[in-house]
This record gives sequence, C-alpha cells and structure tokens, in this order.
Amino acid sequence: MFDFFISQYKNASTLQIVLEFLVFVFGIISVFCAKKENIWVYPTGLISTVITVYLLYQAKYFGDMTMNFYYSIMSIYGWYKWASKKAYSNLKITRTSSKEKIIGVGLFVLTIIITYLVYVFFDYKLEIPNYIDIFTSGIFFTGMWYMALKKIENWTLWIFGDIIAVPLFAYRGLGMLSLQYLIFTILAILAYLEWKKILNNNLQK
Repeated sequence: MFDFFISQYKNASTLQIVLEFLVFVFGIISVFCAKKENIWVYPTGLISTVITVYLLYQAKYFGDMTMNFYYSIMSIYGWYKWASKKAYSNLKITRTSSKEKIIGVGLFVLTIIITYLVYVFFDYKLEIPNYIDIFTSGIFFTGMWYMALKKIENWTLWIFGDIIAVPLFAYRGLGMLSLQYLIFTILAILAYLEWKKILNNNLQK
C-alpha cells in the first residue's frame, strides 16, 4: 500500500507534494477540532480547502474545485456563527428538526445541480468518477451546513461521503488525499460517538 501511494507522486512537482501535505495536515487538524467542538475547526479547515481549490483546478476536477470553494465560504460562515458569543451560548449539539431536514435535502439537490452545471460550463466530458464527485459534493456541502449549526447528523453525512471519497481520490492518483479521507472516516466515526454522548447528557439535564 505504501508503494501505491508513493508511486503516484513520481512525476509530481515538489510544490504539489508540499501543498497536498499541507492539505493533509490541516484537514486532519480541522476534523479533530470539530470533534472537540473547537472553533479552530474553521481557520484550519479554511487553509485546507483554499489549497485544495488550487490543486483541483490544476487537476481539472472542476466539480470538487467548486465544492471546496463553497466549503471555504461555509467555513467563514461557520467561523462567524461559532465566534458570535450570543449565538455560541445558544448553539448546542442537537438533532435536525423536520424543517432542517427538508432544507438539507434542498441543499443536497441544489448542490448537485450547481456542480453538474459547473462541469457543463467548463465543457468537461463527464465520466463515472465525475458523477460520483457530483453526488459527494451534495453530501459534503449539506454536512458543512449542519456542522455550522452543530447538528449531529453532520457526522453521518461526513462518514458516508468520506467512505466514497477514499477510493475516488485513489483512482484519480491523489494518494495523499485518499489517505486523508480514510483518516477522516475514522475521526468522523469517533466524533459522531462523542457528540452523541454529549447530546444524550444534555437531554438528561
């Protein structure tokens, strides 16, 4: 497996390797901070997504690129939401309401449509990995919104999306990102269990 990841970077530039490593490190730090309800989830995540936008643009994966651009915007929104003292005092881990579930489905569908149109705009020939990319984009963007609201369902979406992303990035030759999403999957499962424990304790108070 080690050789599989290393072989993908034989022809890669030093800049690409360094940038992917930074995405790898800051991405993991961001998920770990999210697990701990630490506001640093957003600045570290922002560094990761901004660099990823550049890398995916270079690789011509425009769907993922667009989504990471949206993630960057959502990170700023979440950062503001969590940083606001008034909002933060009322922002506890909860489950989504019926209204929030409907909005989440709407965001999922809207994101899929927008991502598809991005591919059309760049006149990119769609193949199976691109359709998977479009689908996971909807999952991750909805998950970002739920995370900003501290909804436990965000982790369910991250787990599902991460599991899909691992083989997708490996297939694309982005071994470090594939490994990152494998670690994301593990951290997301642990985060879900931790948030669920906090949620149950809050309900008992």
